[in-house]
Amino acid sequence: MQVNEKHRKLLFVLNPISGDIEKEDLEEELKLVCEECQMLSSIYKTTGEQDKEKIQELLRAEQFDAVYAVGGDGTVSLVASILIGSKVPLGIIPLGSGNGLSKDLNIPQDTEEALSLIRHHVVREIDTIDLNGYPSIHLSDLGFNALVVQRFSEGDKRGPGAYAWIALQEFISYEPKNYRIETDCETFEGPAFMVTIANANAFGSNANINPNGILNDGKFEICLIEPFPKAAGIGIMYKLYTESIDDSVYTRRFSCRSATIHNLEQEVVHIDGEPVELGKEIKVTMHSRSLSVILPVGEVL
Repeated sequence: MQVNEKHRKLLFVLNPISGDIEKEDLEEELKLVCEECQMLSSIYKTTGEQDKEKIQELLRAEQFDAVYAVGGDGTVSLVASILIGSKVPLGIIPLGSGNGLSKDLNIPQDTEEALSLIRHHVVREIDTIDLNGYPSIHLSDLGFNALVVQRFSEGDKRGPGAYAWIALQEFISYEPKNYRIETDCETFEGPAFMVTIANANAFGSNANINPNGILNDGKFEICLIEPFPKAAGIGIMYKLYTESIDDSVYTRRFSCRSATIHNLEQEVVHIDGEPVELGKEIKVTMHSRSLSVILPVGEVL
């Protein structure tokens, strides 16, 4: 489907502080592309203050044919959470440091190439997950990575280097936590270094925790990294970055449609890049093909 056959009015949700490109130039380019395609466009700039409510108000006031998240994973998650269950598709112009979901959807990471999706694209439906009322579109987890995400969000430095430094510091002293996980197919109880609830494949860092995950198969995966000797850490990292984590003796995976995770030590949970407190019991449910997304022509998921 070509966008100019159907989409006539677009809303761009722009994070003005993401990425390292000049936003005024990007705004002009967005408007120019829409004018060339004879489409109407509006731009909403996020402020961090009641953005969700303000975007919802815009969508109630006007009938947009698509909404593009122009920013990083946080912006994508914000817009996606609003569009779940609607027929309005989500487009992504990735500008963050991770851009996890856009990578798993094979959306171009180059800004100019991503902008071309405004002109020509296909629309597909993907699954979403719910964790105690919080939507998760990409990857969520408990344990080591969630702790690193929390520390990173509390700090004043950004970028892969800062994240890696925090991860190294936490890894030295980190001890696995205890969980009980009940799914519609099997149960696990014991310690784990990390528990990932995966709708997709890889984190924004390109560490692939769920190599065979499919975004629209009606299932999600719970991926466990069990306790391991510190010396095995480098090998596990290598397998994560070479899509061979399934070869590790320290991993296991459940494919399911529902689960209850007993977070026995009430660890922080990371949902699509944001740390969240969910308490001791986390109900995980699947919403099959509940979000429409804009993809490159020929992409079938």
